[in-house]
Amino acid sequence: MVRNLLYLLLITINLTYSQNTIGTTHISDGVYEGFTLFTSHTETYLINNCGEVINQWSSNFPPGNAVYLLENGSILRAGRTASVDITFGGQGGVIEIFDWDGNLTWQYYYDTPTKRQHHDVFPMPNGNVLILAATKMSTSEAIQLGRDPMLISENELYNEQIVEVTPVGNNQATIVWEWNVKDHLVQDFDASKDNYGDVSLSPEKLNINFLNNRDGDANWLHFNSIFYNPVLDQIVISSRNLSEIYIIDHSTTTEESASDTGGIYNKGGDFLYRWGNPQSYDQGTESDRKLYGQHSPYVIEPGLVDENKIMLFNNGRDRTPMFSEVFIINPETDGSGVYSYQAGTAYSPISPHYIYKYPIEPSRFFSGILSSAQRLPNGNTLICEGINGLFFEINPYEGIVWKYSSPVNSSNGVIATQGSSPSSYPNVSFRALKYDVDYPAFSGRDITPRDPIEFDPNLTLCKNLSVANYETASITVYPNPTKGKITLVSNTTINKVEVYNLIGEKVYTTILGTFDLSQHVDGIFFLRLYTDAGIISKKLIKN
Repeated sequence: MVRNLLYLLLITINLTYSQNTIGTTHISDGVYEGFTLFTSHTETYLINNCGEVINQWSSNFPPGNAVYLLENGSILRAGRTASVDITFGGQGGVIEIFDWDGNLTWQYYYDTPTKRQHHDVFPMPNGNVLILAATKMSTSEAIQLGRDPMLISENELYNEQIVEVTPVGNNQATIVWEWNVKDHLVQDFDASKDNYGDVSLSPEKLNINFLNNRDGDANWLHFNSIFYNPVLDQIVISSRNLSEIYIIDHSTTTEESASDTGGIYNKGGDFLYRWGNPQSYDQGTESDRKLYGQHSPYVIEPGLVDENKIMLFNNGRDRTPMFSEVFIINPETDGSGVYSYQAGTAYSPISPHYIYKYPIEPSRFFSGILSSAQRLPNGNTLICEGINGLFFEINPYEGIVWKYSSPVNSSNGVIATQGSSPSSYPNVSFRALKYDVDYPAFSGRDITPRDPIEFDPNLTLCKNLSVANYETASITVYPNPTKGKITLVSNTTINKVEVYNLIGEKVYTTILGTFDLSQHVDGIFFLRLYTDAGIISKKLIKN
């Protein structure tokens, strides 16, 4: 451990700078080599680290919202229809597949007056597609399910549904599996209803009257993502409004998925696991809450750092102060796919296995909606700060090695010119995913880089990476050696300084550019400097 920490402290991070305001605004030699996929307005883009376009697909629909690159080179994309029957943020309605050359090969509408796809879809290994949808429940149906009538404000309530479909032809599909949250509810309001019970003893079910301090609008759950884990044949779900994630079994039949006999240990349609807000099942209070409007939980692939753990973007809305984080959580298990639970407690863990947030001033990293985080094969993490259309990649030491600001106006598709302020136009992005250059989709394809998306692009940043000498962050520590007092002079903002001794113990922390180590013994120290350009290490001698 000490050896790893000393290595962390001694590394030199090479950084480059430019005057770019959009597109690739920062890149270093630690960035992971791959292509990033994102969608904005009616376009889907695949870009390299320089922001150059590798491929581009056009739809007639704005996002609805997810997009994935399939191994055969096609993209699976959700689009937003003009439907007015079920409307809330993240609405969709149509699912499309485009081949590598941009030809529409499948278009399927899941959009009727009573049901509508929204937010997410997911490509299954067998070629099927998971669809996340909202379906309408009438007031009488909601009351029959135990909803307190005082908590119904819009004369209807939305059930959240997941269906698995097999594409047929170019515009049809066969539903082969279905799950509905309305089949897995509990309530302690109306003893005359079949699902009446003790909420605190039913963690495998959802309390239909828990609103997480929100109004009783129809969109009470706002599921915003689904992820299929092929290793365990399970599905991870995120509820933004209740600030919880859930895991359900997928190996069931549709009939079994509707049953309430699954419990917390057996296969069925009930929750196998939940985390983030234990007050939702009467096993905690607001102080035990960990999630705040989170997005994009998924299970890290086997073979990567933190494999089989769950990574998610914790948006941080509805708390004071508001700031975003990336979490990795590691649920305790009693066996493969069986999650530990002790009656009368909350699901583990008490705290995340890992947390990334902006140092010193956490509110500088904040996206109240959208967003994602992805673990990359080299240990880096790609983060999408969705509300700002900002993608950035951090290395294992949390140094930023890549930044990209979307130049696309997400409302009308207008492309910005290099030098424009990214805050001068809406450029939201639901999610960003990075694919290895050896991903099967690229086999036999022309992946010659084209011009960047933005007008008047500046590629100086990437060209500098191909030469031996380029501009680096300039930070001077003096005097060095020192008797105790130290001053830092830097051409980049320093947000925090950590001081470590020779055996890797942190002995001092400050946010000041001047500090004093007079009270510490003489010897060799290492400074870990958190800057706007990344994390930089410096050696210091005190005598």
